[in-house]
Amino acid sequence: MIGSLGPVVFETSSEKLRTFDNFKRSGSGRWARHEIMHQKPKREFLGPGDEQISFTVRFDVAFGVNPADEIFVLRFLRDQGIAVPLVLNGRPVSYESLWVIETINESWTKIDNRGRLLAAEVELTLSEYVPPPPPEVTV
Repeated sequence: MIGSLGPVVFETSSEKLRTFDNFKRSGSGRWARHEIMHQKPKREFLGPGDEQISFTVRFDVAFGVNPADEIFVLRFLRDQGIAVPLVLNGRPVSYESLWVIETINESWTKIDNRGRLLAAEVELTLSEYVPPPPPEVTV
């Protein structure tokens, strides 16, 4: 197993090939800008910003996966706003946060004579999601 995005497992085997390409990660700091009369503005570091990850996945029936089913799962995660772990090389990409699918861009690259999807490339954009802390229980 290469890794996973929630229920979507990235793997290579003699029966299945489900991998990704063009992995990109970006993030930034959060800064406040305080305007000061007759001076340059002062900057204040507020903390880290959330991160984004994007990558492309190819689904192909020739490699043992059903593109329509795979895309259905990704759309479901996106449309329900489900935050899931992203794991690569057996380790979470972030120990303190989960990931949500912001956008899915689909390229249907092969369709058979009955209109069935045989191959597709899917570009995913994920955003970091930090779950809220559990509520404090007072007795």
